[in-house]
Amino acid sequence: MGLMFGGVFAFMLIAVDLLLRETRLRTFNTMALGLFFGYLFATALLQVTHSIFSLLSYSLPVRIMDVVDISVYLFAAYFGVLLTLRADEGIYVSIPFTRFKPTVQKRKDLLFDTSILADPRIIDFAVSGLLDMQIIIPRFVMKDLQELCDRGDESAKAKARRSLEVIKKLEGISSINLVFSDTDFPELKDPMDKFVRLARLLDANILTADINRIQMSSTEGVRIINIHSLSNALKPIAQAGEYISIKVQRYGKEAKQGVGYLDDGTMVVINGGGDFIGETIKAQVLSVKHTSSGRMVFCNALDAKLPEHEGGHSDYKDIDEENSIYQH
Repeated sequence: MGLMFGGVFAFMLIAVDLLLRETRLRTFNTMALGLFFGYLFATALLQVTHSIFSLLSYSLPVRIMDVVDISVYLFAAYFGVLLTLRADEGIYVSIPFTRFKPTVQKRKDLLFDTSILADPRIIDFAVSGLLDMQIIIPRFVMKDLQELCDRGDESAKAKARRSLEVIKKLEGISSINLVFSDTDFPELKDPMDKFVRLARLLDANILTADINRIQMSSTEGVRIINIHSLSNALKPIAQAGEYISIKVQRYGKEAKQGVGYLDDGTMVVINGGGDFIGETIKAQVLSVKHTSSGRMVFCNALDAKLPEHEGGHSDYKDIDEENSIYQH
């Protein structure tokens, strides 16, 4: 008999040793935490059960009570370990202290405002797969759009219908996680205030296409992302000294200046291009200026007869002044 118990004990030790070799310390600590929580839960449950039996003057046979106690402890330990292992990504256990800490920073949801829904580019953006967070569209936005479709002027109706079509297309994109929020703030009249309040409540960022908010990076602790900033960042950059072909479409603000546009819509101011309206000419890039509304390229027309000073900078207004002129 002693030999049999010794063999069983040795087998258990070997099994435990093999198990611990394949178990990470973090997993072991998590399981121990689950066992501890399960023990506390079972103890509290049995204490309540025994108290109820005592009040009712009802008692079970000792063996049955032992079986019940053992069963409760086993089930509580099992569920305690199961729950802590499932929450392993949200639990960090350090020895000798036990503390809770998210191991992965929570990705914030993205709240779409009214202006982004009116911009069809958001559909291509969503299809690209870059929007891998949860996208939230408030119900109060859809309500306002529906009211504009019913009672707005023709321009507002067209914009509202386009926004509703964008929402419908977004619902059909299976690669994004689109949800609708029923939360509303009827006491607030300004739509932006509603978006900010909802974003703070849901711990989300706001995606907008409103050019007036392009300088607004954050407000009241809420990050505001402008799609125009992303669009401008992806525009190709012309380097100083580079030669480009550009069609001169109209006259500029200064004498002999012409204005053209690159394929992505970037404005090109061409010194000496005023003599080639409607023609495609070769030009050399002088500089590229970044503005709040995008980029502007300044260059010299190669075929033009520029004034005596080479380069064109000294014969025209300062580039920064020209920049402000064309912004207005």
